[in-house]
Amino acid sequence: MEDIPVQYCQFHQVKTVTKYLTRKPKTEAGRALRLLALLIKNMTEEEFRTELAEWHAAYESFLNERTPDSQKKRGWEYTHRKLRSAYTSLKTNASRLFVYQKYPDAHLPNTTNTLDGMFSQIKNRVAVHRGLSKERRYKIVGEILKGTRSKASH
Repeated sequence: MEDIPVQYCQFHQVKTVTKYLTRKPKTEAGRALRLLALLIKNMTEEEFRTELAEWHAAYESFLNERTPDSQKKRGWEYTHRKLRSAYTSLKTNASRLFVYQKYPDAHLPNTTNTLDGMFSQIKNRVAVHRGLSKERRYKIVGEILKGTRSKASH
């Protein structure tokens, strides 16, 4: 399975960053990181990694600020936990955000938008047949997917 390319949805990565930072981050570091996330779709992996490293170098001390907290076992916590989480998410997923560029012949999309639409079509088709056993539902979904696979190959 390791030889199968897996593309992480860039749209969902932006949503994850927005979850941590909101649409209007209050800090300069947050605004800069959110902007970087929004620009992923226009970048190559090398450009993104370079920009992310430059962002980290510029805001590393801010990112590492600590707040005393006697409730915590270690006696402190990171002041900007959500910013750290957003950065960590981008850093962790960087290798999977640009798989579509590494395999141009595979015609991989950079988002799962078409797949998400397919899920709703499958749900609607299965919902018409209420009361089906799990096995029958799996059969119906399998047949729907077989049909889409044969259409895609033509």
